[in-house]
Amino acid sequence: MFKRLAKIGALLLALALPAAAPALAQGSLSDTYSGEELVESGHQFFGSASQGLASVVEKAVSQFGLPNGYILGEEAGGALFVGAKYGEGKLYTRNAGEYSIFWQGPSIGFDVGGDGSKVMMLVYNLQTIEEILGRYPGVDGSAYVIGGLGMTVTKRGNVVVVPIRSGVGARLGINVGYLNFTNQPTWNPF
Repeated sequence: MFKRLAKIGALLLALALPAAAPALAQGSLSDTYSGEELVESGHQFFGSASQGLASVVEKAVSQFGLPNGYILGEEAGGALFVGAKYGEGKLYTRNAGEYSIFWQGPSIGFDVGGDGSKVMMLVYNLQTIEEILGRYPGVDGSAYVIGGLGMTVTKRGNVVVVPIRSGVGARLGINVGYLNFTNQPTWNPF
């Protein structure tokens, strides 16, 4: 009798899970943020360094559309031809809430100096929170000595991440590397 009930329970569970899982995955991160909402959040986060933020967000939205998530955080990095970058922040989604996120990554190129940045990352095509985790390759260029605002683009699968940085430091150059998003901090840039 117990084995028969267990089989029936397992069958009902198997039938119920596939129907519920796609609804959660599709509905949880489908709502997007408007350009005005992003600029408002950015102005509050960047403060006085936010001049030009509206034009950078406008450029990203015109190229990629409206994001369904964004990250606000801080990062620090340095390089002497070979470098590393570390950051942490919060991923905001309309329906799935806020999640702590960390990123790190190595780089190599004609890049010298160190910097610290406040970062707003626009996230596109995110179906589940777990999709953000992993390595996003890209090319990064820096050309600021006192302060500046810059945008780069990285992509992994269908997910596109557009970091917008407002940095302070002395760094000049161009490099190739990747950002590795994790749900736990680590000192290993790889």
